[in-house]
Amino acid sequence: MSHHEPGREASTGELISRLTDELKTLVRDEMRLAQIEVSSKAKRAGVGAGIIGAGGLLALYGLGALIAAVIAALSLAMDVWIAALIVAVVLFAIAGIAALMGKNRVQEAGAPVPQATVESVKADVDAVRHARDH
Repeated sequence: MSHHEPGREASTGELISRLTDELKTLVRDEMRLAQIEVSSKAKRAGVGAGIIGAGGLLALYGLGALIAAVIAALSLAMDVWIAALIVAVVLFAIAGIAALMGKNRVQEAGAPVPQATVESVKADVDAVRHARDH
């Protein structure tokens, strides 16, 4: 980068050179910011999706493992079919709660768009336009 003498105005070439360097730095920084923002949102969405999957898997395992034991215990006090129905309703309720929790996590993550970076770039463009017009 060229340095000019104190008291002397920078030449057009020097100003263009500085502007080019600053624009390169700005674009690099904005790209890094966008990458960080998208990675963060994707990670949160991934956690939510994992919780949804875990809820489904637990519902399946729970259905298989608990049905036999709980139905057997309940069938001592009632008909077997009523015991099986009660166990199924409880398991599906637990699965629904887990799925809703996972869905909420995915929604909290938001769209994988680097919104803050988009706004920052818009502000940078507006600043350059404003400076150019004056």
